[in-house]
Amino acid sequence: MNIRTIDPTRDDLQRLAQTVPLDTPVTMLNLLRYRAQAEYPAGSGHAPCSGREAYQRYAEVALRKIRELGGEPVLLAPVLARVIAPAGEDWDELLLVRYPSLGALLAMLAMPDYRAATVHRTAALEDARLFATRTSTP
Repeated sequence: MNIRTIDPTRDDLQRLAQTVPLDTPVTMLNLLRYRAQAEYPAGSGHAPCSGREAYQRYAEVALRKIRELGGEPVLLAPVLARVIAPAGEDWDELLLVRYPSLGALLAMLAMPDYRAATVHRTAALEDARLFATRTSTP
């Protein structure tokens, strides 16, 4: 059974904040599958575009906010093939983003301009996964 997920729920974020100390540096692993055509809410006024183009609209705001908080993108790479995963767990891109702390990530998620930009992310994605990992240096 393939469960599609796109946006974190309030419960997801509460569980994260209860599990990981707010001062912990985190690197977020994003697995992204784009829609062929972005699906904006009716009457949103956004110009039609592909899922990838809608995600780029979101990314312009998100990357600016990430950098303002002292974070940085680490890797954006196309996923070439599913090797060890259930059928249907095919992804278009993998994205790693480093934040100075979980608190910084949660602060960004609450920013009004960031929240407004998430309409593009939701419209862009057919499915997604998001994992918090502890940032470490080799």
